[in-house]
Amino acid sequence: MSKYDYDLIVIGTGPGGEGASMKACKEGKKVAIIEKYQDVGGGCTHWGTIPSKALRQAVQHVIQFNRNRWFKEACGGPIQLTFPQLLSSATEVISKQVTMRSSFYERNNTDLIFGTATFIDDNTMSIKPPSGKKVRKITAEKFVLAPGSHPYRPTDVDFNAGNIFDSDTILNLDFTPRSITIYGAGVIGSEYASIFQGLGVKVNLINTQPALLAFLDEEIVHALSHDMRKQGVVIRSNEEYESITSDEKSVTTKLASGKKIKTDIFLWANGRTGNFADLDLNKVSIKPNSRGQINVNENYQVEGKEHIYAVGDFIGYPSLASAAYDQGRFAATHLIEGSCDATLVKDIPTGIYTNPEISSVGYTEKELTEQKVPYETGYSRFDSLARAQISGETQGLLKIIFHSETLQILGVHCFGDQAAEIIHIGQAIMAQPGEANTLLYFTNTTFNYPTMAEAYRVAALNGLNRLENH
Repeated sequence: MSKYDYDLIVIGTGPGGEGASMKACKEGKKVAIIEKYQDVGGGCTHWGTIPSKALRQAVQHVIQFNRNRWFKEACGGPIQLTFPQLLSSATEVISKQVTMRSSFYERNNTDLIFGTATFIDDNTMSIKPPSGKKVRKITAEKFVLAPGSHPYRPTDVDFNAGNIFDSDTILNLDFTPRSITIYGAGVIGSEYASIFQGLGVKVNLINTQPALLAFLDEEIVHALSHDMRKQGVVIRSNEEYESITSDEKSVTTKLASGKKIKTDIFLWANGRTGNFADLDLNKVSIKPNSRGQINVNENYQVEGKEHIYAVGDFIGYPSLASAAYDQGRFAATHLIEGSCDATLVKDIPTGIYTNPEISSVGYTEKELTEQKVPYETGYSRFDSLARAQISGETQGLLKIIFHSETLQILGVHCFGDQAAEIIHIGQAIMAQPGEANTLLYFTNTTFNYPTMAEAYRVAALNGLNRLENH
């Protein structure tokens, strides 16, 4: 009989915690999973991925409707919805996700405990229930930490002001502002810029870097920047704030360059930090880094504490829900079997839900140029595709980067409607062994017509033509 209450305690019911607990339960381990919030799902379900993407989809539907003159004429004019009305669509999705994910723990006999978990020693945690009930202590042989992250908040910004928000609290906005300043032009900032622009809000996007989303292919980023500016988003790059002050009517952002921007509301979207405060990690001699994350080895074990694993946003890159789930499964496999051969795939796709979407996998042109790899590109512009013409979503392109000698596909980059879906075709072919991952796959394959997937054939033929014309 084990001297511990559980074989494994998992902290957090986001993708990483869910992946770890489900794997361990299915292997016959006695598992408890601790959730601080009132519902399961973590930040991914309640404040991050699901709400922002549901909001973006709702805005996209409004834009598509208003773009179609037949619909507008039939309804007597364009649709105008408020931010709270659109947010209701996200609320419905969140509810469905919570119900579904709660059933996972019930079906697999996982002890789901709501409360705040704190380390007492290497194998003991105290759980403080949310309703003021008696604090309990539980023990486990091993732990997986997947508490997630929250928006970084600088101390000189008053987030208690009613018109200053971060990416969590913006979901409590109960009106549609006329204007907004978004500080931070990373993934979150760019996505919310698209959401508010789609609602007709005047958007000022403050970018602390020289260009938007510098980790992406430059051509794709230029396409996004051009489209955002065309729709009225004011992008200010290489800027830092000096002060952010608010009154009852507006927020004034003073930049170090001397500019002053006054808008109805302000959204901070510049950085995130790990949720470590409640864990009392010093009790187990674990010290987070400056970003609130902790270091782990290739098996997701915390350095110096091999019985404690950590996954997801809590360990940093790639900070993706899909990757966190896999990390949780891999960590659980290792703690059960002592080894795990599975690893995250080499080419992890990136999906950014701006309007239109951006998605990419593999190398960029800049990276290949720096590595002195000979390459060529093939393009398919969406306005030439029958399916895009039918849907009306003609803004966008698919770009394939391939080795100019072997024709091996080195990268795929997409900007346009359904980009995050389209990219997986390229990802699948890139992962094939030997000669199966070359441009010829797309030229020799028959695609359904009309489809957006046909863009691969068009881009492949375009790329081959470039070679032949050299």
